[in-house]
Amino acid sequence: MASKKRGEVQLQTVINSQSLWEEMLQNKGLTVIDVYQAWCGPCKAMQPLFRKLKNEINEEEILHFVVAEVDNIVTLQSFRDKCEPVFLFSVNGKVIAKIQGANAPLVSKKIITLIHEEKKIAAGEMLRPEYPDILLIELEKGRKKPASETYNIAIIKPDAVLKTKSQEIKEKITAAGFVIEAEDRTMLTEEQVMDFYSQIADQPDFEEFLSFMTTGLSYVLLIAKGKEQRHMEESELEPRRPSEPPTESEDKKWDSLQEYLEEQHISHFCDVEDDEANVTKFTDVFFPDFKILKGKKLQKTMALLRPDLLEKRDDVLNIIKTEGFKILMERQIVLSEEEAKMLCEEYEKENYFEKLIENMMRSPSLALVLVRENCVEHWKELLGPRTVEEINQYYAESLCAQFAMGSLPINQLYGSDSTKVAERDIQYFFPPENTFAMIKPHVTQGQRGEILKLIKEAGFELTQAKDMFLTPEHVEKIYFQIIKKDFYKDILRLLSEGPSLVMVLTRWNAVADWRRLMGPVDPEEAQLLSPNSIRARFGINILENAVHGATNHYSVADIIRALFGEDAGEQEDQRTEKASLEDVTNTVGQATAHTHPSTETSKT
Repeated sequence: MASKKRGEVQLQTVINSQSLWEEMLQNKGLTVIDVYQAWCGPCKAMQPLFRKLKNEINEEEILHFVVAEVDNIVTLQSFRDKCEPVFLFSVNGKVIAKIQGANAPLVSKKIITLIHEEKKIAAGEMLRPEYPDILLIELEKGRKKPASETYNIAIIKPDAVLKTKSQEIKEKITAAGFVIEAEDRTMLTEEQVMDFYSQIADQPDFEEFLSFMTTGLSYVLLIAKGKEQRHMEESELEPRRPSEPPTESEDKKWDSLQEYLEEQHISHFCDVEDDEANVTKFTDVFFPDFKILKGKKLQKTMALLRPDLLEKRDDVLNIIKTEGFKILMERQIVLSEEEAKMLCEEYEKENYFEKLIENMMRSPSLALVLVRENCVEHWKELLGPRTVEEINQYYAESLCAQFAMGSLPINQLYGSDSTKVAERDIQYFFPPENTFAMIKPHVTQGQRGEILKLIKEAGFELTQAKDMFLTPEHVEKIYFQIIKKDFYKDILRLLSEGPSLVMVLTRWNAVADWRRLMGPVDPEEAQLLSPNSIRARFGINILENAVHGATNHYSVADIIRALFGEDAGEQEDQRTEKASLEDVTNTVGQATAHTHPSTETSKT
């Protein structure tokens, strides 16, 4: 029949085409079908149960297990873009039952019941029941096909971003019933601006406009009409009785994003492209992964390896990566009593709770931020039960079972219980921090684009950015620690040769992580010690080393205020005050990745 996955020859057969699906329907007896999508894979948590049932029932002629990839099977098209596991039960080629979710007891009961019936039917002890069909394709035929989504591309211009109006504009757009499907804060290239604004390229002041659009930070938005708006469009054919007043929804209805922005007097801050062909083109330019990611439920969650498990961190991290998670951030942390209780609240009523809290506080834990499709639920599924005592045949391959250790009967790993709790955990244990960054004048436009891409891939948010000629006063603020050094005049000369791109970068541990991404000051040293760093790749010499960054978070606020204004500086003062307080009151350990000692204060 179909090919089988390596290591699963005796368990599940792979069905990955319509022809193999039709062939599978020729099976005699019961076929248990794990329906999955290529991007999330089959439900591994159920495999121990299937293996156990296959061995105990021992009826290979009437019990079959398969995994069916919906992406390539027309019959299963209604299950595409669904994250929750689905199990179908086919008897003699007829799909008779469906169970949604990895409900091991329910699936087990269904299999045992159907196999018992098959045995009785074969022995002539009962007639085959008349099962109703579980409709697959037909379910979709009865539904009204939704109207195709229409999108706009909107660009919030640099002056609005600099005046911190971008959030207000986005809130107005969503309040009007539009949905921001994707967004990116970015420095537009000349090519992107010339393409997006090609209809005004022949105007006499276009060169000045081009400079304006490429020397500051812009917001690019991909915007769709909300469900409520699409519903109203579909119901417009139904006449409303004269006595009926307009509903609140109708008051908020806007067919045109451009008209709405004009009515709100913010259209001068935000330009819109609504031509379908152009929107498609610019979506590919600004959001190349949108079509791939649309429909996937990308989420973040926080995971934590408790102190007893830290010695096996490499084994756990390998499993995490194998399961398709990406580790966005990680840190070792010695928990305070408050933090330990926050992460162990599910054990609060256990008689060993106080001992558990002591154990959590005595040595470091490893905190991780994970991301993948349906991240929260998938991580919880991998974890298994909360205690070792709850492990049974359904959780034999869970992380709780694999890494049961220590004197307490707890799961040695933690996971946020919901998306809301994940947001709380990540905000608390990975609070965002600002740092100052600069790309120097000698860097070409092409290299600048590559550096900005590296910054984004490293998880930094580009909070502020602008292209500017630095005055001696600006340079003094940035390099205040070396103004009395002999080479300071060389730095002044270098930075006067052209505009520098100055930026505020935001993420947890931003100061240290940006310095690590830059690499050692001397590009030759960087090529030896950190060959993938920015200075190793784009630096020329110790002065023309491509980028610069703040030495510590105490200097960040003054630099930001000097270059971006008082408001930005005040916001950073608040961040610095909070960070300083945490440094004094929390012995929370250090980030797991460490940098080489830097010589930035002695050179550039």
